[in-house]
Amino acid sequence: MGEVKSLDELREILSELKQKGEKIVFTNGCFDLIHVGHIQCLRDAKALGDVLVVAMNSDSSVEKIKPGRPIVPQEQRAEVLAALEMVDYVVIFDEETPYETIKALRPDVLVKGGDWKISEIVGADLVEEVYSLPYKTGVSTTSIIEKICKKHC
Repeated sequence: MGEVKSLDELREILSELKQKGEKIVFTNGCFDLIHVGHIQCLRDAKALGDVLVVAMNSDSSVEKIKPGRPIVPQEQRAEVLAALEMVDYVVIFDEETPYETIKALRPDVLVKGGDWKISEIVGADLVEEVYSLPYKTGVSTTSIIEKICKKHC
């Protein structure tokens, strides 16, 4: 089970792990409603290294990029993510992008879902390896919300 850490705490932890030769994998997102696409991406990301760090958009960050969201408050989203077996650490960031978080943590591998082109992945210039993992077609938080609204709104 993973842990939610502050940026400063996580920077120190990852520095020690890297000195021991651990390969650090980083991904990020809002993770508003966890679905099978998230699970698949997180499993695939973990397989690329030893330690998986998930940077999660804060509530204010989500509000800036996805009007009307988040549905689930950041503390709850972070707790759910940390409970997933493949997630080692969760860190919450306030900016619209995780660039400064990536810069501070210096992971070895950067991963996003397949709806991202490698050339568009924020922080790609800061890491050795970048991957855009296969996208689970037809599964997204937005589509889930839309389906709920059609049935119940």
